[in-house]
Amino acid sequence: MKTSDASQLITNIGFLLIPEFSMISLASLIEPLRMANQLKGETLYSWHIYGAEQEIYASNGLPFSVNRTKENTSDLDTLFVIAGTNVKDNSNAEDIRWIKDIRRQGVQLGATSTGTTLLAQAGILKHSRCTIHWENLDSLLEEFPDLNVTGELYEVDDNIYTCAGGAAGLDMMLHLIKTKYGNQLAKDVAEQFIHPKIRSSNEKQRMNLHLRYSTNNPKLLESLKIMRNNTEEILSCPQISRLIGVSTRQLERLFKESLNTSPSAYYLRIRLEKAHNLLTQSNLSILHISTACGFSSSSYFARCYKNQYKNSPNEQRKKTNNKS
Repeated sequence: MKTSDASQLITNIGFLLIPEFSMISLASLIEPLRMANQLKGETLYSWHIYGAEQEIYASNGLPFSVNRTKENTSDLDTLFVIAGTNVKDNSNAEDIRWIKDIRRQGVQLGATSTGTTLLAQAGILKHSRCTIHWENLDSLLEEFPDLNVTGELYEVDDNIYTCAGGAAGLDMMLHLIKTKYGNQLAKDVAEQFIHPKIRSSNEKQRMNLHLRYSTNNPKLLESLKIMRNNTEEILSCPQISRLIGVSTRQLERLFKESLNTSPSAYYLRIRLEKAHNLLTQSNLSILHISTACGFSSSSYFARCYKNQYKNSPNEQRKKTNNKS
């Protein structure tokens, strides 16, 4: 921190942009700081952009200019890593080394969206709770199985801030503003962004199942939750039926009436969606991914995957690599 006058401390925040970062993730972190300054009529926060190149392109193709070199960190209080798509190809060893150096300097660290992956690669998260976007949670855990990944909106642990990304960054920054400057300023900032409810860290990332599937049937919702939570050790339809207390025939009727498909077909779809995320967001082998998604036969996995995505797992992996 540095002083602007005898009574006020300015919090200096850096943002390390990784190519193809999510612009909404960056905006959700910067805009609450800008608004806090505006509402207070003084500079509470300042921010700076870091990157490997002078110009970094977001995932939507828009360019952002870096305004600080990585050597200029003497006044930095916190550094957030902002990443997005293809993080495994867009990050580099220099970024990881720099993050480690920043940590050794005593700077607080944070990340939003897939930026959590870089903190994991730097060994920063070994003893801290962390979170990441729900779509990337499986690939992070497969690569770093010992991490304590909670899947919550955001986590603050051991002076490390991680966030699921998207609009969740706004809630995390409102929490930080509230911690330092009080609840009223946080509420005033939230109102300026038409954000009537400041969400707590432990609220769910994903839409509630009853909203996503437009149903309030408790048995159907319970079965869907069981399927989502068991994608490696696969349960049979009779097993799921017993767990929710209905007959197999009743379970099949529920899925047909509400989702126009069978339980087994929908279960397969959930597992293939997980496989797709792992193929496109991790360097795990196709055999590893097949096993992690409950397929005992790699040929059966390849056939099912091609039926759903029109590419084989090998073709999907090559297609993803060619984009990077």
